[in-house]
Amino acid sequence: MHIVLAAKPEADQPWITEAVARLAKQTGATVSVVAVDEVELERFSAAPRSVFVRGAQEAVDTAVRRLADAGVESQGTVLPGRPLDRIVEFAAQRQADVIVVGASTRPAVAERLLGSVPLQLIEKASRPVLVVTRP
Repeated sequence: MHIVLAAKPEADQPWITEAVARLAKQTGATVSVVAVDEVELERFSAAPRSVFVRGAQEAVDTAVRRLADAGVESQGTVLPGRPLDRIVEFAAQRQADVIVVGASTRPAVAERLLGSVPLQLIEKASRPVLVVTRP
């Protein structure tokens, strides 16, 4: 079994890595952590891509460290682009059995206007998506 954990840049959600660690230990699964910089075109970005890459790398590093602290080995990757597309592609490349993502942290109004990556993953991914909410 292989789990892809989609880490959200700029969101500290330790309960997601705790859930993934428990699932990996119960199933013997391997884990890949991915974060996407969320920059589709740098020229239209509010800041240089490097700023967003740094945030994504911090999210990956934090998740990998938390998993290691729980006794689960994982690999981390940062990708450029739109989260939905890149997470789906990454999961397909890794032949993931499940994609684990945190519930949206946006207020309900913003989520309706801007969309929600977890909801979009559920709609578009060809593999199971496990959405972990804050306890």
